[in-house]
Amino acid sequence: MPGGRAASHRPLLSGGRRRRRRQARARFAVLLGVVLAPVAVAAAAYVSFGLEDGSSGTSPTPLAVSSPPHPPPPAVIPEPAPPAPAKPVPEVPLRGVDAFHVDLRRPPRAGLVFDVRTGEVLWRRRPLARVPMASLTKIMTALLVVDRTRPNEPVRITRAALRYSGQGIGLLRPGKRVRLETLLNGMMIVSGNDAAIALAVHVSGSERRFVREMNRRARAWGLECTRFASAHGLEDGNRSCPRDLALLTRLAMSKRRIRRIVRRRQVDFRFPTKGGRIYLTGHNPLQRIRYPGTIGLKTGYTSAAGRCFVGVARRRGRTLGVVLLRSRDPSKQAPKLLDAAFATS
Repeated sequence: MPGGRAASHRPLLSGGRRRRRRQARARFAVLLGVVLAPVAVAAAAYVSFGLEDGSSGTSPTPLAVSSPPHPPPPAVIPEPAPPAPAKPVPEVPLRGVDAFHVDLRRPPRAGLVFDVRTGEVLWRRRPLARVPMASLTKIMTALLVVDRTRPNEPVRITRAALRYSGQGIGLLRPGKRVRLETLLNGMMIVSGNDAAIALAVHVSGSERRFVREMNRRARAWGLECTRFASAHGLEDGNRSCPRDLALLTRLAMSKRRIRRIVRRRQVDFRFPTKGGRIYLTGHNPLQRIRYPGTIGLKTGYTSAAGRCFVGVARRRGRTLGVVLLRSRDPSKQAPKLLDAAFATS
């Protein structure tokens, strides 16, 4: 136009093209925002980190690159503690010489005098002679019973306990329940074979299984002379030697329940029978003659074994034991041997 501004030469865009261009610019802006947003966040964190760290904003501390959190260290599982060592079996070593000599007119077939606390042998006669031991068998029976039971357990009397020979309590009735400690007293004080069978059945289900356990224990304890055929000892197959019986005595006298029983000569208990009580009187020859310091332990007799005896006495802080197998008269030989042994202290 004359006298006017020069006209623009930009071509006029149609409405559709203008709309497509605006959409393209919008998409570009969105894309640019997506690209620049992380940079902005990082920059803000960079500055913020530097300011929080106490450094100036112009010279920030380099931003640490965070790494994935480390997994916690695996829990340390302690190794299981080793099992407690089994209590050592006491020994009765046969080394050394006798501490005294005694003239016995008719000595026992085999015998031993020993210190119950230390196992020291003070006198011996055929200490490894393997001979029938009769009811000294019940020392092992008592050891197994006290290891597996409690005093107040009720013991059901089975017919097996009534099929016995020899000495017995004699008042047991099938199906009745008797306090276990009463039967244990009856077995150790009056040497009741019926009580021994009843206890064996109670512990193991049958006397045969109980006897197998007796023999396993004998092997584990190193009783090389000893073998059991029953829980009561009536058969000749129950055999041992003075050394093994001394070891069994040391084990038995370490048990409070057994010590408490064998030191008694007479005792009575409630019992499921007419009158409601049972009275027990023992056979220990040292108790019968009132030998000073007597605290146990057990007698035995069969025609094959003869008179057998394990006695224990305590004087002046010493506890000594005597084992006599096939003794003509334990009531004379045991005191004589113990007197000589106590005199050595």
